Amino acid sequence: MPLRADLHGIEPYGAPQLDVPVLLNVNENPYPPPAAVIEDITTAVAAAAGGMNRYPDRDFEDLRGDLAAYLARESGAHDLTVANIWAANGSNEVMLHLLQAFGGPGRTVLSFAPTYSMYPEYARDTLTDWVAGHRAEDFTVSAASALAQIERVRPAVVLLASPNNPTGTALPLEVIEEIAHGTATTGPGGSASVIVVDEAYAEFRRSGTPSAVSIQHRFAHLAVARTMSKAFAFAGARLGYLTAAPAVIDALRVVRLPYHLSAITQAVARAALRHTDALQAQVQALRTERDATVTWLRDHGFTVADTDANFVLFGLFDDRHAIWQGLLDRGVLIRETGPQGYLRVSIGTAEEMAAFRGALKEVTGA
Repeated sequence: MPLRADLHGIEPYGAPQLDVPVLLNVNENPYPPPAAVIEDITTAVAAAAGGMNRYPDRDFEDLRGDLAAYLARESGAHDLTVANIWAANGSNEVMLHLLQAFGGPGRTVLSFAPTYSMYPEYARDTLTDWVAGHRAEDFTVSAASALAQIERVRPAVVLLASPNNPTGTALPLEVIEEIAHGTATTGPGGSASVIVVDEAYAEFRRSGTPSAVSIQHRFAHLAVARTMSKAFAFAGARLGYLTAAPAVIDALRVVRLPYHLSAITQAVARAALRHTDALQAQVQALRTERDATVTWLRDHGFTVADTDANFVLFGLFDDRHAIWQGLLDRGVLIRETGPQGYLRVSIGTAEEMAAFRGALKEVTGA
């Protein structure tokens, strides 16, 4: 078969999906939707199903309006309109749209490693050159370091995960501002580099860590991506979204496939947004459990990255796979990812985290 040369020998992305008692490997929210939310979703799907013989709303303006209203409440950015919002089947597809529009052959996307493992795959799939920049030893990125790397690479797109995956590190707002100010002419032909702040885990930030949504209106080349998968406990619905200047949104409309958001997806997402408070009721509990997990791990001698997400990166292990396997043998699935010697554990319920701690103590003798 005439497979693209760069795809030979490549394994498809995918974290292990195993049937074990404690699933703490893909940063899911462990709390299912409440019964009232399920009932509203069921009603919304039934209504949408009555029109399934027709194509869905191609530009889904009602959903975009609901997302704008949510972001305004959550970030204080009250000037957002439908023209500032995009959505797709998970933030993965949002990112793919961005690179389809602003990347491509002869262009480069830059991020700062260690970071989300899908970023180089977005680049590969859009024939965009991938450059992995570097972070400091504590996994932070300073504006000076980022801008120096951007100046050398001159990328079309810069991906800034905040909180970063797999480290959990959040970027201070002033760092994002400085990077945005410094990238007005660092892109192809002296254009701006498109700066994308990936805030998939934004709702789990520690108190006092603001969202880049609050400054997006000041920079035409700054976009902020979000998802409903994490804080909304909606991973199975596949709905990611983005806020940016209308010119960016218009570019994404050019590259998206026709009718890419099904009528069912739109109905389900709008129903969920009507129940934001109920779906996010456990966010504070997960923050508390996360902070307790960090403290426990440090008290037991592990190295732990500061985290603003719903997961914790910890180590260091000479043979991290053996630790991962030992936990799995005890019914606890976490993720073998990130820098060598580290493992990542998602934050689950109190009972699941107790099972994780017990299994880790057995495996490591901590």
